[in-house]
Amino acid sequence: MNKKLLLGDEAIAQAAIDAGLSGVYAYPGTPSTEITTYIQQKTTGSNLHSRWCTNEKTAMEAALGMSYAGKRSLCCMKHVGMNVAADCFMNTAMSGINGGLIVVAADDPSMHSSQNEQDSRIYGDFAMIPMFEPSNQQEAYDMVYEGFELSEKLGYPILIRITTRMAHSRAGVLTRKQQPQNEMNFPEEGRKRFVLLPALARQRFKVLLEAQNLFLQSSEESAFNQYYDGLDKKQGIIAAGIAFNYLSECYPDGFESPVLKICQYPLPLQQLEKIASECDELLVLEDGYPFIEKQLKGYLNKGLIIHGRMDGTLKRDGELQPDAVALALGKKVEQYYTIPALVTPRPPALCQGCGHRDLFEALNEVVENYPQAKIFSDIGCYTLGALPPFRTIDSCIDMGASITMAKGASDAGVHPSITVIGDSTFSHSGMTGLLDCVNENTNVTIVISDNETTAMTGGQDSPGTGRLEAICAGIGVLPEHIRVIVPLKKNKEEMKKMLQEEINYKGVSVIIPRRECIQTLTRKHRV
Repeated sequence: MNKKLLLGDEAIAQAAIDAGLSGVYAYPGTPSTEITTYIQQKTTGSNLHSRWCTNEKTAMEAALGMSYAGKRSLCCMKHVGMNVAADCFMNTAMSGINGGLIVVAADDPSMHSSQNEQDSRIYGDFAMIPMFEPSNQQEAYDMVYEGFELSEKLGYPILIRITTRMAHSRAGVLTRKQQPQNEMNFPEEGRKRFVLLPALARQRFKVLLEAQNLFLQSSEESAFNQYYDGLDKKQGIIAAGIAFNYLSECYPDGFESPVLKICQYPLPLQQLEKIASECDELLVLEDGYPFIEKQLKGYLNKGLIIHGRMDGTLKRDGELQPDAVALALGKKVEQYYTIPALVTPRPPALCQGCGHRDLFEALNEVVENYPQAKIFSDIGCYTLGALPPFRTIDSCIDMGASITMAKGASDAGVHPSITVIGDSTFSHSGMTGLLDCVNENTNVTIVISDNETTAMTGGQDSPGTGRLEAICAGIGVLPEHIRVIVPLKKNKEEMKKMLQEEINYKGVSVIIPRRECIQTLTRKHRV
């Protein structure tokens, strides 16, 4: 064994490599990005596949394809990426797997870099597959290392759910011996399992239901779920994932009350029965939704008093924090430092020299002539165009929604209906919306602000780089209404003229302001 200082994301990545991984499939999204980045850095020149995917759905499907061939695969995404991957994810629980398949969902409580706080444990429960939720970096490593073997033993994918603090904090991790990659092999009765026609799918669903007892047994026997006895039986504590770490900080000399640590799902029912029967009340500590808390109230149904997020003992929104856990336990929390009054929050801003700045300046001047103009935007650095000094965009909902929202607004009579979308987001999920627009010749002006990278998550490759004009033409946009310009101060008047002309055109037009991200360009010059 070797000991390494690793982020939670890096511990997951190293474990996957050591477990004989053959391929990682992902789309960059904070706080999951570092998993794939680490694998790319550590396996350069090897036969391990690690290229970024176009979106989370294609990543999930490719990971399943590698599993079908008997190889071990890892699929990584942030929590909102689970929405994109959900179609394949849910059906993978029906088909089962061949080679070990682990799906990592990195949740973002408090929305540090996200548009919602959804809890991916809901997806694991929805799909009825086993789940892991590590309480520290060593467990994150062990769960992945052992999870591939468990996945192959059970015949189903495993979901590992982490949160931002786990992903982006460091700890010492003992690594294990690296295993060889699986030899290629194919599943027995492959067509009966992987062709989900209704008649076959009904059979597979019965198999999934029958497997629930195996999943429960695995959870009951898991070393990741532990019961700690205590003398004070008034209030028992259930702590899930990283919440167990926070709880441990409050009791450096050992727990005073019974504690049930839950880091593998489905819920270990026998251990839940034990703590419920021994204690007068329960306190549930979990980061995210009251997932366990709700199930306890339905499962135990014995009039037991249960405290947590639902009764206000812990606040319902935001990430769980050590101080919040201490207060819930009735402990005094010391404030050693305060933020001086002269320090004011500073909102994020576009980099100086960013091409998005020049686009927004030109666009703002053009739309001054159109009081009814609406500008629908998307997920990316350019979303900062909603903030001062630009205040350009009117919406940002989900990946790719800018084009389809602009279409719907145009259908309602809005003119001009304008889209601002990035090159990576367009490749991710904007292309299908553009096809809808082309099919109806919708009166929209689509601006693909192309900085030739996936900038917001650190400068990963953008799938559409060098192909955007061809993609748009292939979808059906008229070549004369696919226009490219370099967004620079000296080209401002030309860009305004181009925007004005395409706004006045009654149909689908695409403008591509293209200039490399200032950050990736700076890094190149440093090298």
